Amino acid sequence: MNSTSIGTLTPVVDSAEHEQLKYFTYKPINIAPEIALSVYFIVGSVLVWQIVHWRAQRWIGILPGTAFAEALGYAFRTACVYNTTFGMYVLMTLFLLVPPNALALANYKAVGKIMRDSPSAQPRWFFLKPGFVNWFYFASDIFSICMQGAGGGMLTGDKTRDAGRAIVLVGLTVQLFFFACFLVTTVFVWRRPEYTVHVSVCDQSHAQAKRRVMLAVTSTTVLLYLRSIYRIAEFADGYGGKVYSSEWAFYVFDTILIFLAFLVYIAL
Repeated sequence: MNSTSIGTLTPVVDSAEHEQLKYFTYKPINIAPEIALSVYFIVGSVLVWQIVHWRAQRWIGILPGTAFAEALGYAFRTACVYNTTFGMYVLMTLFLLVPPNALALANYKAVGKIMRDSPSAQPRWFFLKPGFVNWFYFASDIFSICMQGAGGGMLTGDKTRDAGRAIVLVGLTVQLFFFACFLVTTVFVWRRPEYTVHVSVCDQSHAQAKRRVMLAVTSTTVLLYLRSIYRIAEFADGYGGKVYSSEWAFYVFDTILIFLAFLVYIAL
């Protein structure tokens, strides 16, 4: 290769690195997104097998759907490692920011179903009625998802980045508040004996069935809560801040926390 051809390649490499630094503010490491992609694809496949094997209700399909969406997000992140473009970065941001919120929908549905299937329970307060729990928390999560999706799409533009960050922060803060409210509701349902859970082939009693379901809902909601705190810190710190620029923090407080939530669903 002559000196002329070498000279023509150098700006291309510099341009690619410039695009990475423009969007990430750091050079993302290799291997990690590929591992996350593989892990989440396996998780989704295991959940599909469990749903088919145990003939679970259709709404539980939210779980493998979320796992596959996470895998797709890491596929876009893998692409960004090699060639960061505006479109790939937007897709990566949306698929890694928004889908985990769907796990909360599964939890809301589970607790709402327990309340609806317990006719002996007669709550005095409207906010403990099955219909309210189902639709109120569902609507709050959809609102949060829409806010985060809209704000996430604006983060890559220089002129819209601040507005997008503010919108995402509002969505995450709203979600954090409703996570706390939902945890209170969940603990209430767990402690009241009139709320019962149908016994499956995995359970020996109603008490064991209820403990298994409520433990899964409570622990995964706490993990989602911690992940939301990290995301709020990330966006509050701002583009290029210490939290945003710490790749290890993303993998610890997002990738691993969501993976642990999936492990709880699989195990329980």
